[in-house]
Amino acid sequence: MRVGVSMYSYVSAVQAGRLDLVSFIHEAKRIGAEGVELLDFFYKNPDEERTLAQAALAETGLVCGVFSVANNFAKDDPAERKIALDRILFGIKEAVAYGAGTVRVFAGNLPPDASFGFDEARAWIVEGLAEASDFAREQGVRLGLENHGKLAGRGEQVRGIIEEVREACGHDTLGANPDTGNFLLVGQPGHQGVAEVADLATMVHFKDFAPAPAGYEGHVYDGLEGAQFRGTVIGEGTVDLEQCVSTLRAAVFTGWLNLEYEGDTDPFEGVPQSLANTYRFVRGA
Repeated sequence: MRVGVSMYSYVSAVQAGRLDLVSFIHEAKRIGAEGVELLDFFYKNPDEERTLAQAALAETGLVCGVFSVANNFAKDDPAERKIALDRILFGIKEAVAYGAGTVRVFAGNLPPDASFGFDEARAWIVEGLAEASDFAREQGVRLGLENHGKLAGRGEQVRGIIEEVREACGHDTLGANPDTGNFLLVGQPGHQGVAEVADLATMVHFKDFAPAPAGYEGHVYDGLEGAQFRGTVIGEGTVDLEQCVSTLRAAVFTGWLNLEYEGDTDPFEGVPQSLANTYRFVRGA
């Protein structure tokens, strides 16, 4: 497996105007990453920024292994589901432009009014991901479905969706992106969630979370049944990352394992620490 850094790890620095797409690529090179994961989330002027990013990648010698998009098929309006599909198609085209082999995708989110749940949204999700998978296959790109959010965040849910999509479209273009931290938000230990989908993984998000103490003033992530979590430096939380890596290795995973730091420490400190720890887990150093 190869170790990269997701630009989302620096989201607070980007929002504060301390980092942009080009400087992120140079920072990833400086701290020793093997590659980067870019996201549609950070684009303001895609055509201009893509050209600048391609130049920065060439200058640093880094590769973009994954391009990530944020889509939501859990919508009862077909027009909104079409927007979600178009977002993935855009991401596939970006992946081709960067030479990235994988696009990270989502299933969808619980509606704010809880008017429907996973069972109702499942058919919409499968239909959208099957159509996206067909286009991705034509372009020579794989998709990685992340356990994102609380609608379809458990390992068995992700696996079930992938199996249905593969059956619907007749090929295995859609795989999994197990996010080691996100499983905690749906009451599943990270290593157990990874074990559910390791053999389907096309990419991995390497993340660490810990329960947020009472009165914690930093950013918290709300889990099911009122549980709250905070992001941490890799190796300082409660996710059994050693077991996650062992499971991936046993499944002969050879894709990108991208660090996604979501702690409150300044990312210019937290990400290098997390990357060093990630290498220790992956390389056993």
